[in-house]
Amino acid sequence: MAWLETKAGVFRLRFRFAGGKHLLSLKTSDPRAAHAALGKFESNLLLIEQGVIPPPPPGADLGTYVVSAGKLDGRPSKAERVEPKTLGELFDSYLAHFPKGAKEVSTWRTERVHLGHLRRLLDTKLHLNEVTPRTLQAYVTARAETVESETVRKEVGTFTAVWNKWAVPQGLTDAPAPVANLSYPKGKSKPPFQTREQIERQIAREGIPADEQAGLWECLFLTLPELDEVLDLVRRRERLPHAYPMFAFAAHTGARRSEIRRARVGDFDFEQKTVLIREKKKDHERDETYRTVPLSPLLERVMRAWFAEHPGGPLAVCTAAGNPITEHYATKLVVNALKKTRWSVIPGWHCFRHSFISNCAARGVDQRLIDQWVGHTTEAMRRRYRHLVPAVSQAALASVFG
Repeated sequence: MAWLETKAGVFRLRFRFAGGKHLLSLKTSDPRAAHAALGKFESNLLLIEQGVIPPPPPGADLGTYVVSAGKLDGRPSKAERVEPKTLGELFDSYLAHFPKGAKEVSTWRTERVHLGHLRRLLDTKLHLNEVTPRTLQAYVTARAETVESETVRKEVGTFTAVWNKWAVPQGLTDAPAPVANLSYPKGKSKPPFQTREQIERQIAREGIPADEQAGLWECLFLTLPELDEVLDLVRRRERLPHAYPMFAFAAHTGARRSEIRRARVGDFDFEQKTVLIREKKKDHERDETYRTVPLSPLLERVMRAWFAEHPGGPLAVCTAAGNPITEHYATKLVVNALKKTRWSVIPGWHCFRHSFISNCAARGVDQRLIDQWVGHTTEAMRRRYRHLVPAVSQAALASVFG
């Protein structure tokens, strides 16, 4: 008889054999893997009872013997096992062995940066059993002296993921990450999204120097006439045939840069007037999830014209040679298309996503539709974008007070 139980999120197998009760750690937090192991274990137990597998010899480790179908009678010795014992070894093991396909390249890049700061400020020679909430609190306090509270939270989040999703399932420790009840300094709210006119007025009024204006321009969103102006500018300055389709795609769907880069020709359904967006952020258990956005008349015209001269291949937007648009190249594309114009202040592709959402809200589009089109899943996301352009807001108040 065998059954499953959990401790700190890790499955363990309890079983009765020869009148005694025994325990075996499965070293996994995946329910499917745990139930599969349980089925195999019960099958081997039955084979031992039937005499197909010889009974375990005296002194054998019963769990290991049953799991191995009688091939092993003891766990590997400490000399045979190479397991991380310290924080530094844990970080090394995670980077070397965690499945690379389980996360996006950008996520791996961010985690490596976070782990670099964790290595720098934590004692990487600490044994895992010696890492306590006090250890992490000291990190939070030291790190918060140089970066925003939100950044520190994200770095501790990476630490938690490495510990809970690697150290615990691998059986390196049974305890969850010691991050409960940490105290963080108060964070700063991100500035609200603003029109170009609002940002320029704030810069002039407060005399903000050029090297401190970047944070304001990160919150820029374009009104509909401004979006039209930018798209027309890109179309007229077009040196690369794929630039205008990519800008129109971003401006009229709110798709992220990565979503535009992975879009395929077949995702555009001109009969149903929709475009399929391939997203990676919504569900971490799946490689891709999908949402659809209606095709605007302008985007339909632009994409039909582009597909007529498309160089070939499955990707909707690609270079003239049919090669994928890399992340670095996409970033340079914005800079090069808008440099030496009044729109060189646009900080990147996310500005078009801000603008799409803002203009939909300003026109009174149902929030549920906006969520569906742009893939929002949390109230925090909605609050970040939930605002109207100033003229619409003023008109709404004037309708009340005159």
